[in-house]
Amino acid sequence: MKVLIVNTSERTGGAAVAAKRLLEALNGNGVKAKMLVGTKESDHISVAQIPHQKRLHWNFLWERLCIWVRLRFQRRHLFEVDMANAGCDITKLPEFREADIIHLHWINQGTLSLNGIRRILESGKPVVWTMHDIWPATAICHLTLGCERFKTACQYCRLLPGGGSANDLSSLIWRRKQHMLEGRHISFVACSQWLAGEARQSALLKGQTVSAIPNPISTYIYRPGDKTVARQRLSLPIDDRIILFVSQRATNPNKGMQYLTEACQLLAKRYPDMVEHTAVAILGGHAEDVVAQLPFRSYPLGYISNEQRIVSVYQAADVFVLPSLSENLPNTIMEAMACGLPSVGFRIGGIPEEIDHQQNGYVADYCSGEDLANGIRWALSEADPTAVGKACLDKVTRCYSHQRVARQYIQVYENAMRPTTAKQ
Repeated sequence: MKVLIVNTSERTGGAAVAAKRLLEALNGNGVKAKMLVGTKESDHISVAQIPHQKRLHWNFLWERLCIWVRLRFQRRHLFEVDMANAGCDITKLPEFREADIIHLHWINQGTLSLNGIRRILESGKPVVWTMHDIWPATAICHLTLGCERFKTACQYCRLLPGGGSANDLSSLIWRRKQHMLEGRHISFVACSQWLAGEARQSALLKGQTVSAIPNPISTYIYRPGDKTVARQRLSLPIDDRIILFVSQRATNPNKGMQYLTEACQLLAKRYPDMVEHTAVAILGGHAEDVVAQLPFRSYPLGYISNEQRIVSVYQAADVFVLPSLSENLPNTIMEAMACGLPSVGFRIGGIPEEIDHQQNGYVADYCSGEDLANGIRWALSEADPTAVGKACLDKVTRCYSHQRVARQYIQVYENAMRPTTAKQ
């Protein structure tokens, strides 16, 4: 079985990380898998780059320009919307011709257009599409944030000026996606049970198959390590209790730094002794922009691309906090757990599927800085670190190992390759 994984980038973004890990899991479990990307960032022999890079760049700029016009020349929401009106035709590439299964992941920002996906479907090759967010099941948005129009038909979009209209951009792209899927079958896979449940309610995906398979993680790379050594490597305080926050861009409001700030301020007020013995490490771009309001000593680590150094960050911390307003199945929680580190996050999306409350972490009430503070306090002062660390490792081994995830995908591939009549 030959599988071609298609993703916009090789390493940048959570979907890229998950797709690359799946590539490794499949190749380690009897499947010949390759990855086709718009942006190749390594010399990995199993990763190929879509040719004509100037065309890809133009696709990206053209789509942004079209969206900017629809937003009435405002930057707000410019990168929260994708319409897939420009992309590459990969059906003529040798990697495509050699594949038995085409496995789409995150294909936005000029990589594939809706017409390009339709060409893939018309080739007759079975298509699997892993949903890293809700975009495949909506018109233009990646986060619904409470909007339920995708359950009937997208229109009056909250991301468009004036709340959109009956025939706005979302309505137009909804109809184009309907045409793309008309008479064709895709095996959709969500990374969490929560996202699968949302996708099954989409009127756009009516009649399509939607299943749930988590992302895999390598326990050979992400594993517990010596905390003191890790802190020395990163120039972090040896004796403090360290709270870790991770985001590709620390200032992204959807990642909830404002709630971590509120929680830390509450903890400093309730437990003054914590101020002298607690620190916050921030991994991600623009980390230095968010430290001023934190009551604890803060260490902006910046953006780190070296995976071994990222592992050291998790090994150095005492608790990982992810106060996101919307999440699918965060790789970061999985990475923390594989390093034996408890996580605290809101009860949203797939987070409660990863965190078993007060066993390997703490699930806080949604958008509650106070309960987030309770979770941090629980992890730092109340929980048994040995028992929690073991529970983290047990969860990763049981649910997210390469072998377990690869087996589930192989079953999806085999089902997708059956004749249409057999599926019915």
